[in-house]
Amino acid sequence: MSELYRDPSRPVEERVEHLLSQMTPEEKSAQIGSLWVYEVLERSAFSTVKADARMKNGIGQITRIGGASSLDPVDSAKVANDIQRYLVNETRLGIPALVHEESCSGYMAKGATLFPQTIGVASTWNSDLTEAMGEVIRTQMKSVGAHQALAPLLDVTRDARWGRVEETFGEDPYLVTQMGLSYVRGLQTNDVRNGVIATGKHFVGYGVSEGGMNWAPPHIAPRELRDVFLQPFEAVVRKGKLGSIMPGYHELDGVPCHASSEFLTEVLRKEWGFDGIVVSDYFAIDMLQSYHHLAEGKPGAARTALRTGVDIELPSIDCYGAPLVELIQQGAIDMELVDAAVRRVLTAKFRMGLFENPYVDESRVVEVFDNQEQRRLARTIAQQSMILLKNEGNLLPLSKNVGTVAVIGPNANSVRHLLGDYAYPCHIETLQDMTNTFNTAVPDKIELDVNFVSIISVLEAIRDKVSPETCVLFAQGADTLTGSQEGIDEAVAAAKQADVAILVVGDKAGLIDGCSSGESLDRASLDLPGMQEELVRSVHATGTPVVAVLVNGRPLSINWMNDHVPAILEAWLPGEEGAAAIADVLFGDYNPGGRLPMSFPRSVGQVPVYYNHKPSGGRSHWKGDYVEMSSKPLYPFGYGLSYTEFSYANLVISGSPLTVSDRVTIQVDVTNTGSVAGDEVVQLYVHDPVASLTRPVKELKGFRRVSLATGETKTVTFVLPVSSLGFHDVNLHYVVEPGAFEVMVGSSSEDIRLKGSFEVTGEPTIVVEREYTTEAF
Repeated sequence: MSELYRDPSRPVEERVEHLLSQMTPEEKSAQIGSLWVYEVLERSAFSTVKADARMKNGIGQITRIGGASSLDPVDSAKVANDIQRYLVNETRLGIPALVHEESCSGYMAKGATLFPQTIGVASTWNSDLTEAMGEVIRTQMKSVGAHQALAPLLDVTRDARWGRVEETFGEDPYLVTQMGLSYVRGLQTNDVRNGVIATGKHFVGYGVSEGGMNWAPPHIAPRELRDVFLQPFEAVVRKGKLGSIMPGYHELDGVPCHASSEFLTEVLRKEWGFDGIVVSDYFAIDMLQSYHHLAEGKPGAARTALRTGVDIELPSIDCYGAPLVELIQQGAIDMELVDAAVRRVLTAKFRMGLFENPYVDESRVVEVFDNQEQRRLARTIAQQSMILLKNEGNLLPLSKNVGTVAVIGPNANSVRHLLGDYAYPCHIETLQDMTNTFNTAVPDKIELDVNFVSIISVLEAIRDKVSPETCVLFAQGADTLTGSQEGIDEAVAAAKQADVAILVVGDKAGLIDGCSSGESLDRASLDLPGMQEELVRSVHATGTPVVAVLVNGRPLSINWMNDHVPAILEAWLPGEEGAAAIADVLFGDYNPGGRLPMSFPRSVGQVPVYYNHKPSGGRSHWKGDYVEMSSKPLYPFGYGLSYTEFSYANLVISGSPLTVSDRVTIQVDVTNTGSVAGDEVVQLYVHDPVASLTRPVKELKGFRRVSLATGETKTVTFVLPVSSLGFHDVNLHYVVEPGAFEVMVGSSSEDIRLKGSFEVTGEPTIVVEREYTTEAF
């Protein structure tokens, strides 16, 4: 057999075509399929016998060596090497496998750093931290032989009922875009041989489903789809050189995303120039026939997905296995469809240098897993994600010398509740609970090590923070979804003895029953789950000052709490350093500066409620409000308080008039007028007051988080590309129109401090290569 494809000096295209020409139908089928790691394990060790049965013809991908096993990092690396050694030495063509893993809040594996869940990362409004997190994920994944991360989520979401809100960067396309670009940079680097492939998901419109229900159809008009929901994907493909796309489970206007040639071929590949791999969401190819009833049987599902442009079936080979081989043997499928998918898979492997470097150094693994530098980063992200929602009478920060503190609530003494749904323990729970619902292989046995990573509870962090003389009491009060009067009575008794009560309430995230947030855990109410609101009211009734800490995965309608509880801190699902970060904020060692990436509704009946609505939206005409309540959100997008105050002055807009190829410079002075150092998130909004189509009342176009000492002033500068001010016209062409544009700079979407304007001249211009990022410094 000629070895030309093994020659690294040859062009990738030549190597791919040479290898493809030598492959049998079975080998081609294998390259666009995958296997769960446990399908080739026996008692947590690689099994040649199982490998002979499952991947003698090779395999395209291995699913989650670290994320679907009890293996520690060193053993994960060893198993990865064993798998690759088998594929290189024991299969006819010696093609290594890509290994993919989940990485929503860090590399999802035992011993890996557990960062805050994505909604918390978005709350930092600090894209540099997002990139740094991506770099840690990349380092840890590469050290154990993983090549592809199934993240970031680029879904813009406006419905807090949806269980996967916690996995997103929120409601705004600009914020999602910037966080997504930074995350992808951290993962992929400028040379994918030094990085891991990032996967943008869920393409497209997944986050605004009917009824907020998982997999349900969204109802999005074509122009809104492009202006809002496609924008983050387009930016990350065009500017971030994204390596992989995962379509959503749902349908758009009757066409499941895994069957949409319009989006996966016409838009993604032809319009945007995407040249990476499209991987199926788990089980989604079979769903074309079993769930959507679009195809006839598994062969029909395979044919449809390949025709559409889905290159790889995850998590385990099914429709792309025997059903596809049967189609090939019968001549019932165009071989060019199969070859096109295989070609793209092989191209990804050659580009990564996988044929030259299929193995990893097992001796170097330990040093890059959850080391002190990585934990410091997790602490910083958790600190910067904290959002102060209310601080009446400056109750916070608390004194470390307080006499007695009562720490109460279902999330006060649980490390598990600090984690997002795509954290390692949550998915081990899912595997332990897995049935044949998805008609896939299940592990024989998998154990969850309670010491998966070093982590403490909020209760422990508070005990560590206060003085030795402080008495710290604890009462759980209620569980997440259940409770009893007896538990509430215990909490009340503790609160009555205390000088201050800290209530830690909210969600338990995961994918199994008993959780209240996470994939497929959608809600019809946005009140605190279970008996938690009764717990809050009962503790408040004692007269003891109350601080509420929300550990949750979605915006909640906390009207009573906002009216009665003097201090409220939003912590989201803050990860392994989250408890310490909460204590830092509560006791004044860190001044909170996070901002909401998603509006908080007053009631589930307001959903969807979001800031960048059209002029006719956001209110009921002509009365304005609902009969029962305001039409405004309880807390708006971009909102967050501080222990200090900031003033804005001297707005300067330079460059007007402008053309579509120009950039406008916008400067503003921000001063810390309070008594402590703090961070301000300066937010730039733009409004097009007269256009050929209706435009949002305001759109985020830039942001910058700045740290200011007491009395310090900094000038924040935004360099805004005019090409980013466009929209899709009546013909769905992206166009920038001339005219005046209003500028709004402030501390939230509602707290606008300064206003100005600039003028764009010329004719309406169709823009093909536009900019997506406003430089801010």
